[in-house]
Amino acid sequence: MDTNAEFDRLLLFEQIRKDAEETYKLNPSDADNLTRWGGALLELAQFHSISDSKQMLQEAITKFEEALSIDPKKDEAVWCIGNAYTSFAFLTPDETEAKQNFDLAAHFFQQAVDEQPDNPHYLKSLEMTTKAPQLHAEVHKHGLGSQPMGAVEPAAASSSSKVVKNKKNSDAKYDMMGWVILAIGVVAWVGFAKANAPVSPPR
Repeated sequence: MDTNAEFDRLLLFEQIRKDAEETYKLNPSDADNLTRWGGALLELAQFHSISDSKQMLQEAITKFEEALSIDPKKDEAVWCIGNAYTSFAFLTPDETEAKQNFDLAAHFFQQAVDEQPDNPHYLKSLEMTTKAPQLHAEVHKHGLGSQPMGAVEPAAASSSSKVVKNKKNSDAKYDMMGWVILAIGVVAWVGFAKANAPVSPPR
C-alpha cells in the first residue's frame, strides 16, 4: 500500500483515538465512543511492533468490555472483541496459547451472530475463525508471524515444482489474512457514522 496513504491512516486513527479519549473525559458512559476508541486502537495496532501491538489489542479489548458494561446488547463491541482476540492469536507463536485466543474469538463471534443473525460480517467472521488455527501454523512456519500485522503477505511457493500444489494453500492464506486485516479495518468504523466523522472508510 502507498506509504503516504498508510501514514494518513495512522494520523486519522490517532486523531480518532485522541478525540475518543477527550469525549470519554466528558462522558465516560458513552458506549458508542468507547467502541470507536477500541476500534481506533485495533487499527493503530497494525503500525507497531508485535509487543506494542499486543498491548494495544489488550487495551482495545478493555474499551470494548467497558462499552458492554454500559450496553450489554452492543453487538458491535462483541464482534470487535472477537476480532481483537483473532489478531492477538496471529501475533502469538505458541499454538496452544493462540488456540485459546481463537476459541475466545469464536465465542464472541457466536455471541454477535446470536444478537444479529443476518449480519454478513458477523457470519463471515464466525465461519473464517474455524480455519484460523490451521492458517496460524502456516503463517508462523513461514516466519510471517514476526511481522507487524500491516505487513503480512502470503508466502510464495518456494519450489516451481510445487506451485500448483501450493497455490490453494497460498490462496487460503491470502484470503484469511486479508479477512483479518479487513475485519480490523471495518472494526474501527463501526458506529463512526454516529460521530459524523467527515471521512470515508479506507479501502
